[in-house]
Amino acid sequence: MAMEVEGIASNTKSFNLSIEQDQEKGTQNEDSGLTSAHTIDHDSWQQVGLLLVTSYNCGWILTFSNLILVPLGWKWGIICLIVVGLYVVYANWLLASFHVIDGQRFIRYRDLMGFVYGKTMYRITWILQCSNLLLVNMGFILLGGTALKEINSEFHNSPLRLQYYIVITGAVYFLFSFGIPTISAMRNWLGASAVLTLSYIIMVLIVLVKDGKSNSNKDFHISGSEGSKVFKAFGAISAIIVCNTGGLLLEIQSTLRKPPVKNMRKALYSQYTMGVMFYYGVTIVGYWAYGSMVSSYLPQNFTGPRWINVLINAIVFLQSITSQHVFAAPIHEALDTRFLEVNKGMHSGENLKNLFLLRVLFFLGNTLVTAAFPFMGDFVNLLGSFSLVPLTFTFPSMVFIKVKGKKSRKAKKAWHWFNIVFSSLLTIATTISALRLIIDNIQKYHFFADA
Repeated sequence: MAMEVEGIASNTKSFNLSIEQDQEKGTQNEDSGLTSAHTIDHDSWQQVGLLLVTSYNCGWILTFSNLILVPLGWKWGIICLIVVGLYVVYANWLLASFHVIDGQRFIRYRDLMGFVYGKTMYRITWILQCSNLLLVNMGFILLGGTALKEINSEFHNSPLRLQYYIVITGAVYFLFSFGIPTISAMRNWLGASAVLTLSYIIMVLIVLVKDGKSNSNKDFHISGSEGSKVFKAFGAISAIIVCNTGGLLLEIQSTLRKPPVKNMRKALYSQYTMGVMFYYGVTIVGYWAYGSMVSSYLPQNFTGPRWINVLINAIVFLQSITSQHVFAAPIHEALDTRFLEVNKGMHSGENLKNLFLLRVLFFLGNTLVTAAFPFMGDFVNLLGSFSLVPLTFTFPSMVFIKVKGKKSRKAKKAWHWFNIVFSSLLTIATTISALRLIIDNIQKYHFFADA
């Protein structure tokens, strides 16, 4: 199938170039036939597994008690956590198998969809991914700013406006992404990230158990009209999807050494065993501790002592620096491959200047938008609806129908057609729910609100 799609080269005499500082320039990879400014076919499954566990246990998990269990309550909340979680695991397990088709390796989701369905699906996939990853990055900037403001509020009754902390967070994220430009280059930082992740989760759980035992007036009632409850339930489902996946599996898988499918599934096993135990655990214990009064950011409910509140927020901020970089990597890779010279080192001469400008423009734009729209819950619900649902559920089944449909049993083809139809309807429902929530908040707040 011949088409003009970025990143897909001919199957003969094609090159995979990496311009990372510690890689040789012009490195050949005879399998892929792809060009990237970032490293391909390099990392172990243990490194990627640790990357997934730490990245998905970032400070965002401190919002999920409010976003998931408050709208759903205990019964439907636990059911949805399990069922939707298993559905996400299945979808990612399936998508990982399409990283290699007939010996050709696809290092980008859009390349896979372009190869199977043509230019239009290439563009649609990239638009959805960009929308999703930009919203994720803005959410991280908001998370970091919120953590810094919480620290300041422990020492001052009138802390500075949230926007100041958002700007500080954006600047720190920029410095890290400039100095550590790729996912593979993060390997020396993953150990520190794992220590930070485990530390803050243990401290959060200790505080939650203490507060939960002393809180005798818990209310688990789901408030609102019947219609409002339905909309909020779809928003909660979006949040469950967000906490389990990010729409960039193939891009992370591209860093794995051979065999990439087997190794990616080992990494996913790490995420959906050890990783899920942490972020589901914090979500459930947080709701148990505070009931329907749980805040959209758990530390705002903590009763102290002051030092542990400060320490948890400080660690959340530091841990978010590495986590946000993972979810921004596909956009960085696209920009770096387009504007840097692949036959030269990433930190040499003209490339260094271009890299600096690319990162400045990326974080300047995201920081400005985040400061103007500081509504964390809206970010989570929106990215989990119109973009992440089709990327996670619809597209993998579409690829299956096209690649394996003719040789598959009727029951299996029917299952994937059901996935396509069901996930498309879910996309519509969750997007309507997310837009409704955004409209409600726009009516309540103003631009650059000190939320």
